[in-house]
Amino acid sequence: MKKIKLILFVFTLLFIANLKTTAQTHDTNDPYLWLEEVDGQKALEFAKTQSKATLEELSKEKDYQQIYDKSLEIYNSSERIAYPTIHRDFVYNFWKDKDHVRGIWRRSLLSNYTNGNPVWETLLDIDALSKKDSIKWVYKGSSGLYPDYNRFLIKLSKGGGDAVVTKEFDVNKKQFIENGFFIEESKGSASYVDKNTLIVSSNFGEGTMTTSGYPRQVKLWKRGTDLKDAQLIYEGESTDAGSTSGYILRDGSQSYIMVGRYLTTFSSHSLVWINNKIIKLDIPDDGDLKTILNNQLILQLKSVWKVNNKTYKTGTLLSLNFKELLKGNKKIKVIIEPDEFSSISGVSTTKNKLLLNLLTNVTGQLLIYSFNDGKWVNEKVKAPDFGTIFIAATSDLSDKYFFGFANFITPTTLYSADASNNTSKVYKSLPEFFDASKYEVKQHKAKSKDGTLVPYFMVSAKGMKNDGTNPTLVYAYGGFEVSISPFYAATYGVSWLENGGVFVLANIRGGGEYGPKWHQDGIKEKRQNVFDDLYAVSEDLISKKVTTSKHLGVMGGSNGGLLVGVAFTQRPELYNAVACLVPLLDMQRYNKLLAGASWMGEFGNPDIPEEWEYIKKYSPYHNLKKGMNYPEVFFYSSTRDDRVHPGHSRKMVAKMNDMGYKTYYYENIEGGHAGSSTNDQRAKMNAMIFSYLLMKLK
Repeated sequence: MKKIKLILFVFTLLFIANLKTTAQTHDTNDPYLWLEEVDGQKALEFAKTQSKATLEELSKEKDYQQIYDKSLEIYNSSERIAYPTIHRDFVYNFWKDKDHVRGIWRRSLLSNYTNGNPVWETLLDIDALSKKDSIKWVYKGSSGLYPDYNRFLIKLSKGGGDAVVTKEFDVNKKQFIENGFFIEESKGSASYVDKNTLIVSSNFGEGTMTTSGYPRQVKLWKRGTDLKDAQLIYEGESTDAGSTSGYILRDGSQSYIMVGRYLTTFSSHSLVWINNKIIKLDIPDDGDLKTILNNQLILQLKSVWKVNNKTYKTGTLLSLNFKELLKGNKKIKVIIEPDEFSSISGVSTTKNKLLLNLLTNVTGQLLIYSFNDGKWVNEKVKAPDFGTIFIAATSDLSDKYFFGFANFITPTTLYSADASNNTSKVYKSLPEFFDASKYEVKQHKAKSKDGTLVPYFMVSAKGMKNDGTNPTLVYAYGGFEVSISPFYAATYGVSWLENGGVFVLANIRGGGEYGPKWHQDGIKEKRQNVFDDLYAVSEDLISKKVTTSKHLGVMGGSNGGLLVGVAFTQRPELYNAVACLVPLLDMQRYNKLLAGASWMGEFGNPDIPEEWEYIKKYSPYHNLKKGMNYPEVFFYSSTRDDRVHPGHSRKMVAKMNDMGYKTYYYENIEGGHAGSSTNDQRAKMNAMIFSYLLMKLK
């Protein structure tokens, strides 16, 4: 968002058992451990004091109020696109604006929506619910009862964290169902098998979670019975890095009860529950099971697969006859084998067609595949070039779908389309929130330390002088095979470009822009490649005289927060501003905090001496030194982030402050890993970040 977008994350404060004595010794030598107490009085007071000082200083900057006002206007605009989710005859949408701060869940007839005249019917008002329950609820999505979709499982988070309360809702009566399905707050999942049965993974009590805090049991729960008495159909190991979860895979009228068990960050077992027994699918553990269509199980390979005397390359998308696979036979068809500069960024299905998003040199195209006479054939969807194409919505019951297109200076456009005859038309475009005609986009490549060419996009004013004085912001992520492609961010336009800034998106290794190998070349002991790629892009901008270190800043969040934390500790002379958002920073304890242990497949295990050897070389928290010329870093986190622990930011700030370095730190009380729960909070965060960047780089 089984659209995981990355991986499933978790809310827990459980520490990993069986820690090595060396790690325990290091822990006791950390004078800032008290800042890991999320709601500890002393820790909260530290966060509040730092946040107050930061807001007071940055809100006085001359650009702050204008950025806040323009950002909030954009976030609340009635001209935004109401993105659809299609369930039978209706389109569902979640919407926030100035009158609905926490949002409303609503629907319109699909026919009205498609004709461009949606008539919205409010189903659930989160503001009203929050007031009634005296809880700051955050809507986290829903799962409907196929095929009528008259009942839904609504997920609600307290303050925006990943852990949710799940409640059953009747959309016709517009109310929660009395004595309906209800699951206490937990990380996990729940889906309808039928009207009276759910497949559930949750915290079922003592011993039912992994040491990294994920559910490890999957149960079938019958209506009218206690959840604790539900039928256990599969159980993972407590040492699994990720979740064991259940879901429904639909192929037309046929449905399959599936279980996914995440062994590590990037490997899993896929299983199916048939005739009251579980069957493990004989496919590669690191393969990415996408979906099923016309009895063809769609699988993307993350490594070479040798089977049936054939070799299938890394990155290949293929299909297997599902019924034959259940019998132990592998009948394989290749759908597409991307080249070294291409990657698959999305796979979706309509009733009869397979939709495939392909990135080539980090720009998108959309292909429609049909399975005819035992072969996959495709045709390309007509869409604009040099941007990102994404699937917005599909339907189980027809071949109609919606897709979107965006790039840095083209407002996002939503298209309505029909895969049966490959037709499409513009449905709605965002307004031009800033005058994009003044700017141009160029794509360059920088040579990294090992000779690898790293692509990056640069958005700048037409006719910009290359005199080294342009305030320039580099944004990057570089992890978990996540591709960061061109996007239209109106707030960047009004906050940065219109204030004279240059924006750069660096497609560094660790991401998925060039396929699985691009990612694998940046994990564990190869992590330094990711950082070197960022430095190469930064130095290329300086060599082109776009900017100089004095006017160069870098920004990243989550794994990207780790990236920029490493950047200013390894190369402090290269940047004059660093926006470090919801970051990992203490890489010795990251696997003991919240969901951290589930990421050891990406970073390595710091409790294994051989792996700590390469991790400690870049861990920002451990590489801080006195007497350095560090930039004055801006850190941002959330108390209610139950994915990346706010202790990372808190401890880094405290340690830097005690070393005599000036920092900026703001901790939003709610917001979860997104950092904010309301449009007002988002605008405030935006105003602080860009006021800081303009202050430092102009």
